[in-house]
Amino acid sequence: MAGREFDEKYRYDGNDLGAACTDRRTVFKVWSPVAERIELSLYKDGSSPAYFRKEMQPEEKGIWKLEFEESLHGVYYDYLVRIDGKEKRTADPYAVGCSCNGNRSMAVNLRLTDPPGFESDAAPVKDKEQIIYELHIKDFSYDKESGVPDAYRGKYKAFTVTGTNGDYPTCMEYLKNLGITHVHLLPFFDYASVDEAGGENQYNWGYDPLNFNVPEGSYATDVMDGTVRIRECKEMIQALHANGLRVIMDVVYNHTYKEDSWLQRMVPGYYYRYNEDGSLSDGSACGNDIAAGRSMVDNYIADSVMYWAKEYHLDGFRFDLMGLLTVELMNRIRKELDEEFGEGEKLLYGEPWRADDSPMETGTKAALKANAACLDEGIGFFSDDTRDVIKGHVFEEKEPGFVNGGTDLEAKVLHAVTGWRDGGASVRPKSCGQIINYVSAHDNFTLWDKLVLTMRDGDADFSGRYEDVLAANKLAAFIYFTCQGNLFLQAGEEFARTKYGEDNSYCSMPEVNMLRWRQTVEHKGLVDYYRGLISLRKKLPALCDKSSKAAGRIKEKEVLKEGVVAFRMDNRDDDGDSKWEELFVIYNAASDSYTVSLPEGRWEVLADGREADCCREMSAAGKGISIDGKSGMMLGRKGA
Repeated sequence: MAGREFDEKYRYDGNDLGAACTDRRTVFKVWSPVAERIELSLYKDGSSPAYFRKEMQPEEKGIWKLEFEESLHGVYYDYLVRIDGKEKRTADPYAVGCSCNGNRSMAVNLRLTDPPGFESDAAPVKDKEQIIYELHIKDFSYDKESGVPDAYRGKYKAFTVTGTNGDYPTCMEYLKNLGITHVHLLPFFDYASVDEAGGENQYNWGYDPLNFNVPEGSYATDVMDGTVRIRECKEMIQALHANGLRVIMDVVYNHTYKEDSWLQRMVPGYYYRYNEDGSLSDGSACGNDIAAGRSMVDNYIADSVMYWAKEYHLDGFRFDLMGLLTVELMNRIRKELDEEFGEGEKLLYGEPWRADDSPMETGTKAALKANAACLDEGIGFFSDDTRDVIKGHVFEEKEPGFVNGGTDLEAKVLHAVTGWRDGGASVRPKSCGQIINYVSAHDNFTLWDKLVLTMRDGDADFSGRYEDVLAANKLAAFIYFTCQGNLFLQAGEEFARTKYGEDNSYCSMPEVNMLRWRQTVEHKGLVDYYRGLISLRKKLPALCDKSSKAAGRIKEKEVLKEGVVAFRMDNRDDDGDSKWEELFVIYNAASDSYTVSLPEGRWEVLADGREADCCREMSAAGKGISIDGKSGMMLGRKGA
């Protein structure tokens, strides 16, 4: 069934599968070349018996179709599929709406789900730099001190709340003042690991796909009406845009929650990879792998991405376990988005790894870091090299990095500065624009927890305030904010977010995962430091440059002593209006201060271990300047 001949014979390139519903007409179309019969059933709600059944008509390329000369907006449906004489009921894998918990699909006139003004909604103008903030929808407002009304806490609607009337900014008010440019939302398509009708204390990151083209219902204020989740999801995106923030969707096309998915029920065996012994491949460590590289699998994924981009006005996509997809598919998605929206308008990046080997289709390459040279330059990937050299091994909790006691890391840190363009990693990217620099994400320990575990010798009070840990946190941020590439931070990293040492909180209580907004006050100095780094970064052409030539800006990289490195950067802009022609950057991970001599010229301190985005002028050329232990410093040389 999954051979090349089958693919060529039954490939269907129309983008009209699913239930297309307008105010006068509804057309149901599905793809199942192996089906002997398919019957459509219609329902008035998500649980009552069918009020209508009718056999669908077969067409070419394995398509089955049924038309109604009326709008069936709000009507639920599913299919009874007969294959090899056996019948199985399934929801529609192409559905754009569904019932509570997603077991029935819903016909939706999507124009009736648009909130007021959504037709004119547009992404804010691109900033000079792209700074990505990774956020879980429930984490954002679950804290009772968020100021969000109880009915909206943990929901899409929380993003529409402004002015939460507290003593300090929270939620949307906080985000828009931080200076970030993109909010990366953990998966919010319909996932299967929570009961949408259950209690609010349920929690999951959402990497368990059920309905790929429908928003998750547990974030909606009404889980029984399938149109509410669609409208409120759009309201969330619209609100983020209105506050100057672009929106990235975390997508999981590498596996499904279980093998017995709607895809499997519709065309058994086609959508998954199998080992030679007939067992399911498990390169995802989630029980199955989607068979990217097959024509209708690739069409499904590419069409789904385009659907979300068009219908929900999304500005980018982050691909979970991108190494299980193919280079060819990723490049196709990049090309199609560029053709539709303009080159580079939509951000694309992903995890260039997989949990285990997975059999690939003949003639395809896995979208792994090792194959980065084959990926379009407009496809980014997370730099685990940068992450680990700064804070230590991601899986070995006691193994430190450069900022928290690691040794012999000076050369690697200086490679990281160039986005690994000058070597030092397992792959040399085409440009630093492919590199996503980060030190924490939803996976593994938060930055704060990792630093506490490596610096406190068994004293693991993660809620404690430790000045040395704070200094290491600032230095970690200073380093990756002064590396060439793209910037990505986990929500709350900037106010010492802790999960109390939990390194895999995918289904922990929401109280473990939520953002604690009072910490923005308790760690105001750290928040201000991150805000300053964000502001400063946007002013520096040397760091905004994502071209293949950007690494050539970095000069005179030097290891000054153990734990202390320095380099200079050409900061001139193409139009010649840069305030500082050159940058001088020092990282001091040692415990003691270190004095360096300034090169010739008029220099200003732009950032140090206490504040960022400052401008303190150094009067004398050649004057020595002291860098505190566990801190960094950036100086800018003014033009003549």
